[in-house]
Amino acid sequence: MKYLYGILLAAAWTLGAVVPASAQISVDEIDMEQTDAAFVNEVKPTAVNPVFFNRARYRAERAAIRKERNFLEIGAGLQGSLTAYNDSWIATSGGDNSIAMVATLYVHHTFKKNLFSIETKFSANVGYNRMKVETTADDGTTVSNGVWFKNQDEFSFSTAPAFRMSKNWTYGSIIKFRSQFMNGYISRTQQTATDRKNGFMSPAYLDASLGITYTCPVEKWPFVVNLAPVALSAVFVESELVRMNVWDDKAGWEAYGLTAPDRTSKYEGGSSIQIDFDRTFGRRNVIRYRTTLFSFFGWMTNLVTENRYNDYRAYKKAYDAWSAQANPLPQDKPVLAIHPIVRWENTIEIHATKYLSTSLNFQLYYNRAQNLDVQTKTLLSVGLSYTFKNK
Repeated sequence: MKYLYGILLAAAWTLGAVVPASAQISVDEIDMEQTDAAFVNEVKPTAVNPVFFNRARYRAERAAIRKERNFLEIGAGLQGSLTAYNDSWIATSGGDNSIAMVATLYVHHTFKKNLFSIETKFSANVGYNRMKVETTADDGTTVSNGVWFKNQDEFSFSTAPAFRMSKNWTYGSIIKFRSQFMNGYISRTQQTATDRKNGFMSPAYLDASLGITYTCPVEKWPFVVNLAPVALSAVFVESELVRMNVWDDKAGWEAYGLTAPDRTSKYEGGSSIQIDFDRTFGRRNVIRYRTTLFSFFGWMTNLVTENRYNDYRAYKKAYDAWSAQANPLPQDKPVLAIHPIVRWENTIEIHATKYLSTSLNFQLYYNRAQNLDVQTKTLLSVGLSYTFKNK
């Protein structure tokens, strides 16, 4: 069988070598239309920053934003005077040893973001003086002792959130609160519990208003005028001792305009206007003048009280008749329903150096529900002061 395969293979090889093979291939001509091909990259390129987060840059940007949105001013001062004589000088020429000190603090902060802004102010004044007071002992001898007596004590806080309507007009509210830190007495020689005239929250005043505010665009006249058709004025006398004490022929509850000795507060509704002005003068801003004029006109108060009078003449006649009684009842005391309140504060600061200044403060206060007379206060002081501003 093997031999058969070999014979067949040899025969096939012989035939392939002798017989020629041929093939024919034909190619047709094809005319193709040529078109331009455009490559489209659908993958969007993204720039890659090798520094993904820089903490120092982030803090600097946040600090710049805070500085742009916030304005902060802090001013503090300490003024005082000392007068001292020895015994020979007092015996020959007279005189009196005295010490007077006044500490002040002023904080002003404004935050603005887009159309919203809020302005917050806080001020505090505390002053004491020490002078010798002669008192007579039980045996008739005269004793001279140094007595501390406060001559200034007040703090005030105000906040004013607002939304800007246009370049110079905003609408919002103003809320103000003021009181004193420590107890006050009638005089240097009358500093007992029965002589106390005021204290913390006795009295305290709260003013709230809702209206529109105009800011003058002229840099030389930085007036800010607030008109509030809806306003609230409240007085609080929380200390029963202050309400029941008597000075200047008036009880404390009557002196502060309350309707009865058991009442601790009184609320009035009406309208208010406030004008603010704050400007510095001189090349180096050595002179600064700040003033605030606030006026409230109450036209809605004590609506449930029967003995209410809108006309002052009728009220005065009824009040004289009530006070002429032998034992007038507090609940029958006539109430003046409509009366104005005016408070005008002025401060002039002269900075001789960065840390030395002279300040003049003048206040005028009128509240017809408490007193028919105008109250004024003037304080001139020289001492140390420092003001910080973030911009």
